[in-house]
Amino acid sequence: MTDKKKIGAVLVVGGGISGMQSALDLAESGYRVYLVEKKPAIGGTMARLDKTFPTNDCAMCTMSPKLVDVGRHLNIEIITGAELVGLEGEAGNFKATVLQKARCVDIEKCIGCGACAEKCPVKVVDDFDGGLRKRKAIYKLYAQATPGAYAIDTTKCLKIKNPKACGKCLEACPAGAINHQMPDTTLELNVGAVILSPGFEPMDGDLREEFGWGRYDNVLTSLQFERLLSASGPTMGHLVRPSDHVEPKKIAFIQCVGSRDRAKGNQYCSAVCCMYATKHAIIAQEHEPGLETKIFYMDIRAYGKDFEKYYDRARLQHGVKYEKAMISSVKEDPQTKNIIVRYRNSDGKLTEEQFDMLVLSVGLKPSAGNADLAKACGIELDSFGYCKTIEFRPGQTSREGVFASGAFCGPRDIPETVVDASAAAANAARLLSEVRGTLSKVKEYPPERDISEEDPRVGVFVCNCGINIGSVVKVPEVVEFAKTIPGVVHAEEFLFSCSQDSIKNIKARIEEHKLNRVVVASCTPRTHAPLFMSSIREAGLNPYLFEQANIREHSSWVHRDNPVAATEKAKDLVNMAVAKAKLLKPVYTSFMDINRRALVIGGGIAGMTNALNLADQGFKVVLVERSDKLGGNALEIKYTIKGNDPAFIVKKLIADVNNHPNIELYLRSEVKEVAGYLGNYKTTLSTPSGDKNVDHGVVIVATGAQEATTNEYLYGQHPAVVTQRQLEQKLASGGIGSAKNIVMIQCVGSRNSDRPYCSRICCYNAIKNALKIKEQNPDANIFVIYRDIRTYGFYETYYAEARKKGVIFVRYTLEEKPQVAANGDKLTVTVKDPILNKVLQLDTDLLVLSTGIIPSEGTDTLSQIFKVPLNADGFYSEAHMKLRPVDFAADGLYLCGLAHSPKLIDESIAQANAAAVRAVTMLSKDKLESLGNVAMVNPKWCKGCGICVEACAYGARVMNEQTKVAEVLDVLCQGCGACVAACPSGASQQKGFEKAQILAMLDASNS
Repeated sequence: MTDKKKIGAVLVVGGGISGMQSALDLAESGYRVYLVEKKPAIGGTMARLDKTFPTNDCAMCTMSPKLVDVGRHLNIEIITGAELVGLEGEAGNFKATVLQKARCVDIEKCIGCGACAEKCPVKVVDDFDGGLRKRKAIYKLYAQATPGAYAIDTTKCLKIKNPKACGKCLEACPAGAINHQMPDTTLELNVGAVILSPGFEPMDGDLREEFGWGRYDNVLTSLQFERLLSASGPTMGHLVRPSDHVEPKKIAFIQCVGSRDRAKGNQYCSAVCCMYATKHAIIAQEHEPGLETKIFYMDIRAYGKDFEKYYDRARLQHGVKYEKAMISSVKEDPQTKNIIVRYRNSDGKLTEEQFDMLVLSVGLKPSAGNADLAKACGIELDSFGYCKTIEFRPGQTSREGVFASGAFCGPRDIPETVVDASAAAANAARLLSEVRGTLSKVKEYPPERDISEEDPRVGVFVCNCGINIGSVVKVPEVVEFAKTIPGVVHAEEFLFSCSQDSIKNIKARIEEHKLNRVVVASCTPRTHAPLFMSSIREAGLNPYLFEQANIREHSSWVHRDNPVAATEKAKDLVNMAVAKAKLLKPVYTSFMDINRRALVIGGGIAGMTNALNLADQGFKVVLVERSDKLGGNALEIKYTIKGNDPAFIVKKLIADVNNHPNIELYLRSEVKEVAGYLGNYKTTLSTPSGDKNVDHGVVIVATGAQEATTNEYLYGQHPAVVTQRQLEQKLASGGIGSAKNIVMIQCVGSRNSDRPYCSRICCYNAIKNALKIKEQNPDANIFVIYRDIRTYGFYETYYAEARKKGVIFVRYTLEEKPQVAANGDKLTVTVKDPILNKVLQLDTDLLVLSTGIIPSEGTDTLSQIFKVPLNADGFYSEAHMKLRPVDFAADGLYLCGLAHSPKLIDESIAQANAAAVRAVTMLSKDKLESLGNVAMVNPKWCKGCGICVEACAYGARVMNEQTKVAEVLDVLCQGCGACVAACPSGASQQKGFEKAQILAMLDASNS
């Protein structure tokens, strides 16, 4: 690095979920962000999804708050229709050249009315909908697009081809926003770091021509099927066959189309296809009750957190059928247009079966522009066309200061993509920490309107949300009903109330109708209330003059089979919300200082990585490890499947932790108790030298996990039975001697009723160790007895290599588990091979068990101390599985590594960095704002009994010894309401939930 001054700005290339997450993390941490997206709007692939699994949340609803936050963030500049074409300079000080193609529509002038598209005579196949419908030459990428302005497809526009032709859009536009002569623009941006997140592309449906895509009407790709299911799709969420628009009764899915295919596709696994097919099968049944679904597969790769449970739910509750089979041919019945699938099942029998539709689960491939982007940035790609990164430095490209995330690094599901994005942001923030805040701006709000002398003027906005609400609740009826409620002066329906356009319209209606209360009837306020509250504050209202009616979870989802009753209940919920809203009063918050020290619990790779990232960004860190040494589980790992030595990274991390001036280390120490609140925690540590009190602002839980034990298959009873970890240690320290025949059994104690999850690493470890054995002794006979081989992503190539080197894989089922018997100093393993339909007897010198991962001891205790939840498997539960994978639901608490769920070393490192930047979004703030809905006390009614003080779990209640009246410490109050419920005199009330407001809701529900 030369003496050039670092620049507190970051260029993020790619506006999908990964790019948006990086941009938000950096903007919230005090950096200026330029978000460059090739398409005319941000959102990426997630904007095309109907729902996410395993929660079945509406994908658009899930993403909309993030879209809106990015779109209106003061420190994020969105540059659409643009590409990075050059990058000069060095880490900390780059000059990026960005070519922005002419949009031919002025974003500042466009009001998004759509009049131009209505008049445009040119129809174009809509790639966003997978070609299932057409759009105009002037178009909006999707209904909730950010930015919400239209764009002209310059390759299709008649007037651009011939200036004397057409021009109807010009005549139709009321805002004068269209300019066909708008030139391309070259931008030069000075930034300190670059994050590349260009996403991926779906593979082509015709990679396997024999499956009939493009020839048979009712053969679709998975992305096309996703759009059919979507409320904003070509059929508005009505599931019908393309050939005749009739609802299907039987649908088949074929997996691995283009993936795991050396002949015509890509040899890697695309990592997401098994689970999105499972999701499609479940959601399709919601659209069409009684629908039969069958998934033809090779291996079900339900390797992520709670994925196995979702897979089990599909099979056991929804009746989705899974057929392990090779497809021989796909034909179309010319009369019915049904699809005839001929396949050889696991018994070896040839079978023919007819389906109304066939969905091809196509995989992921690198974006077409990856090569040009890599050349522009001066970075390397791997042999598949993805970004080449470093195993123990995930997200680091071959050029310092340039980071990569998401599907640019390889096939990823949404949680891993979001983690990668935050990790890349953390690495960029680490590089630029000394110039944090130098280019950022602070948001200013308009003066708050005084409504104290106004009668209630309520605006009601009802969300359709497609199948989530509109398929059950008759939304127009709810809107018309809302108009009749006294005090309501405006009611309106939105397709997605949380989209940027809808938010803009809500603010406009507040001004237009002089609204002083707002009610939104949509989904859960848990995820969306902050968005709406912030929006009405931007319109000049106090944010607490807002009420949300949850007509999704409380109506459409729970009364799906009774639309009439669901609609009436939705009306009731809106009526109750309006009754409360009319009594709402402005609520004001207080501000407090924040302690900028972090407490990191756990000294494994995740904990050390997290602590060092925070420390390098200038924050003091207290690192607590209960054992007498750092390193955790990584100390037991001798090599990775890629041949790298974890000991190198572990030794370096330990040395860096011990030598870092910002890290205070406590070994043989544990958390004893916690007091305080977000930004100002007071934790007592139990240390060898006695109790130690630590003040800090945030907490990162990185307590790891441990190897599971078992009493199956003679483990602990016979010396020839070992675990994969024990085998690895043998192989790293002299080998396995004269052992010639080795058998490995997968899923030992996992994926059953006692432990119903996949430990993610077991197949990886089995193949890693099998390859190591073959390296040491090529003549060894190795049998891997498995249920599904889950070598997701690029690890598929190692699975193929193992088969090539002679490792034999034998499948078993949970109903016919292998049997093991002692045979002197050897063993006999008996297993039925479903392909040969024969029972095999394998004489083995060494039996290796893949026993998986279980939560660390003490997890329950720590969960109770910090009041953070665990899932049913005993791992910590994040705030949102898809979009907040390293946050706890409570602000200021974060998690990473094996404490979250089973994962590999590089995945733990990425998640640790991600948790660091999430913590920095809190630690970098000047002040913290207290909750608004805190408790209050009417001193005239308080009897001084002290019951409320005892009821408060947060120490937010104190008794004034002079007045003998209870008081509330706003900064400590969490708004739980326990004190209000406990108060016998009614002196305690909770702002925003006052008793008069609750009683008004009850009266409205009975009216």
